[in-house]
Amino acid sequence: MPLARIDVPAGNTPDYRATIGAVVYDAMIETLKVPKDDRFQIIAEHAPGGLVIDPTYLGIQRSAQCIIIQLTLNEGRSVEVKKAFYVAVAEGLHARLAIRKEDVFINLVEVKKENWSFGNGEAQYA
Repeated sequence: MPLARIDVPAGNTPDYRATIGAVVYDAMIETLKVPKDDRFQIIAEHAPGGLVIDPTYLGIQRSAQCIIIQLTLNEGRSVEVKKAFYVAVAEGLHARLAIRKEDVFINLVEVKKENWSFGNGEAQYA
């Protein structure tokens, strides 16, 4: 059910992008309890100037390598579950790709179940 949009600075390898996608997917399964094979991701690279990210908002020191991860998902998860997801992604990216935790920006967009069509012009969850 989640749709992940992952935006990264240009200049990284396909393996780098694939690993980011895998870390996000693993964290979705582990913490958000999404169904297996529920993997829909858009991973886009952006040239310099294509990602405008404040380098110091809320006292967090972000570098030019900051990535943005946005998940659209069904509403209803607790704050504790969301926090666990944020930690799992940041720690997973740091462990597997040495991405600084400060450079992992995550946004969740919650929607009602009837807002999805996975194909055939049907609202499978409605």
